[in-house]
Amino acid sequence: METKMNKDLQEILSAGNVHFNLPVGALVEFAIQSNQSKLTSTGAITAKTGKYTGRSPKDKFIVDVPSVHHKIDWGATNQPISEEKFEKLYQDVLNFLEDKELFVFDGFAGAQKEYRLPIRVVNQYAWHNLFAHQLFIRPTTEELTSHHAEFTVVSAPDFEANPAVHGTNSETFIILNFEKKIVLIGGTKYAGEIKKSIFSVMNYLLPEKGVLSMHCSANKGKDGDVALFFGLSGTGKTTLSADPDRMLIGDDEHGWSEHGVFNVEGGCYAKCINLSKEKEPEIFNAIKFGSVLENVVFDETTRAADYDDKSLTENTRAAYPIEYIPNSLIPGVAGHPNVVVFLTADAFGVLPPISKLTKEQAMFHFLSGYTSKLAGTERGVTEPEATFSTCFGQPFLPLAPRVYAEMLGEKIDAHGAKVYLVNTGWSGGPYGVGKRMNLPYTRAMITAALNGDLDKEEFVEHPVFGVFMPQNCPGVPSEILNPRNTWKDKEAYDAHTAKLAALFIENFNRFSDMPENIKNAAPKIK
Repeated sequence: METKMNKDLQEILSAGNVHFNLPVGALVEFAIQSNQSKLTSTGAITAKTGKYTGRSPKDKFIVDVPSVHHKIDWGATNQPISEEKFEKLYQDVLNFLEDKELFVFDGFAGAQKEYRLPIRVVNQYAWHNLFAHQLFIRPTTEELTSHHAEFTVVSAPDFEANPAVHGTNSETFIILNFEKKIVLIGGTKYAGEIKKSIFSVMNYLLPEKGVLSMHCSANKGKDGDVALFFGLSGTGKTTLSADPDRMLIGDDEHGWSEHGVFNVEGGCYAKCINLSKEKEPEIFNAIKFGSVLENVVFDETTRAADYDDKSLTENTRAAYPIEYIPNSLIPGVAGHPNVVVFLTADAFGVLPPISKLTKEQAMFHFLSGYTSKLAGTERGVTEPEATFSTCFGQPFLPLAPRVYAEMLGEKIDAHGAKVYLVNTGWSGGPYGVGKRMNLPYTRAMITAALNGDLDKEEFVEHPVFGVFMPQNCPGVPSEILNPRNTWKDKEAYDAHTAKLAALFIENFNRFSDMPENIKNAAPKIK
């Protein structure tokens, strides 16, 4: 049954100049003609997002209605907004869009048909609609004729909210209305808000169906084995899952059902600062006609992209359909994971380059979601800072963290998945003293975990974090496997270890409702 809001939206769309599911070439042409984007030498388009070069988490809200109030984990991540404020803002946005040229994409989120969500994305910008076309699952001609959206995203970048009138924190807003099945976005040109808003929707819907929704990449080996890679931005999630010897299921968002793993998306959204053909050939070669580059500087004469230029932001991005990766798995559906990898870029240089976790440790580190901010990347950050993002995806989780963590523990038990913590950060000292972990060594360690070679090795327990470090690993110098060995100043290592351990413990204190066996998986400070 259609809601009044959906009828209002359809009436406005039918009254104006609206383009439905345009092909890639037409969207590229519209984007260039409108001066929203420019064409690069590879056929990709690049666009600047202005003031916002990343997500705006303080401007994200969920409409607080009785039907969802008791389910949402309210707080700084999930801020409430009233129905009345939403209704006012929604009508103002639709009035603003009424005489605009609009672009509509009808498609899906969720590669496994039993759990896929039919969606509609309505965009003011052609390049935003191309982004949606490349990132979500594109329908067949037959599917399009019978498509009926269960959730609609309305994106109006040029509409700015009035906080005094609309109840927002600024001119920017990302509002999820689970009752009306509407996502409303405005005041920001950053296209990632479109993708992540639907991910937030799936994180609300899937657990109610017994499916664990996950912020992770996934791939499949030649023998059918499946691996998951959890990690925050900059930890190597996209890079390490794009393995030429394995099939890519997806690079960012997945569900784990009773049947196995499936991709939520139909494309990839890769961070491309310092991207090179030599280090990341699969991603580099995927940036071709129809790909969307955000805030990537390029030469106006040669039209060549400069991936090393971070003058606009370090958060430069490339969006492309997953089939642009030669060894992608389509549809993105596979069996149950054999190996789960938690990636962290530890700028303290404390954590082992690879370690094996018990189920309890896995739940502890999943809830912790640790990585670090680096000195110089943000104003006021003068030394490495610990960052904790619950379940490696805190900004996108409407439900309580315990819901996701307990589902992970149950699935690890049910399917015998092995869990590893991999540090892609620093070795031999903290940031500024030590060196970033050698990427070929990291790949060798992950390969050994996936093919079972690590199962043949002996492990020793880390004296503070309690994780289990292999004493040997094929293709990796054994002396780097215990991080303390790589530090010249052993006492300095011990001091940094105690400091990081204390930060883990302090962060985990907020999970007072977790069972004692999970709390006991925390580091032990002597």
